[in-house]
Amino acid sequence: MTHEEAIATLLEILHNHKRFVVTSHARPDGDAVGSSLALAEILEQLGHEVDIVFADPVPDIYETLPNVGRIRHARHAGDDPRAVIILECDSTKRTELLGLEGRFIINIDHHASGRDFGSFNWIDENACAVAAMVFRIAVAAKVDITPSMATCLYTSILSDTGSFTYPGTSAETFALAHTLALKGASPSKIARDVLFTSPLSKIKLLGAALSNMECDGAIAWSWVTQQDLDRTGAIPEDCEGVVNHLISIAGVESAVFLRELPTANQFRLSIRSKGRVNVALVAESFGGGGHRTASGCTMEGPLASATGRILKQLRDELC
Repeated sequence: MTHEEAIATLLEILHNHKRFVVTSHARPDGDAVGSSLALAEILEQLGHEVDIVFADPVPDIYETLPNVGRIRHARHAGDDPRAVIILECDSTKRTELLGLEGRFIINIDHHASGRDFGSFNWIDENACAVAAMVFRIAVAAKVDITPSMATCLYTSILSDTGSFTYPGTSAETFALAHTLALKGASPSKIARDVLFTSPLSKIKLLGAALSNMECDGAIAWSWVTQQDLDRTGAIPEDCEGVVNHLISIAGVESAVFLRELPTANQFRLSIRSKGRVNVALVAESFGGGGHRTASGCTMEGPLASATGRILKQLRDELC
């Protein structure tokens, strides 16, 4: 099925349902938040009822997005048997939402690790962000791309392309950004809101992570413990972007950042590559997933064991 055929089929499916839940992965990022808000607006223009539900709160840096207050933070999708649209997940488990069993599920994803788990599946791993796929839905549905929708989609793309630096960024990406700016997105304001609003706790935590940094040849790694988070007053979302400092080192081809979870003896890993290593495959080997140059997974500890296992895998991939 071509992407055009997938969109046409999707529009037929949307026509056959009145009410939808829109959700995405736990620990939502900019693409999850912005794309969900934009998709909800599209659906409402088409006459549908929409409830956006996330298992985790929206990160503070996205709190300025239009209509962000409509996102409901809950652990259950609700008792109303409405259809569910899941964005950028490889399974229902990734949402960490309860109550999805037996629902008609629409799966829209752009990750290389995407899987056909829904009643309908549209996966385009060449899309720079799931926001680009949502934009194509808006165009095909002939809805009005409002300034609020454009702002949400532009924010998603800025976030998921690493500020237009990841390999998935193409001329098409910049053309889409141009269109969204013409439709009312303000690139400078969005950049300020997303890139230049770090709380002091995040900078303190970055200092702790950089103090823990180690480098061996083409691999750099670092970690923070729950004690580091408590000492700096940081929250988990403050860890966002730490790994990018590691991969920015000259000569480093792959980097990993480990964050201790409150759950006993577990670590959340953010893994990056400059292209030589397919870190999506690395993450998949530990039950995670993502893109070729940006991925993540969760591993059992202790820290020394988790670090040793991920470094061995990265070294093997570099050989």
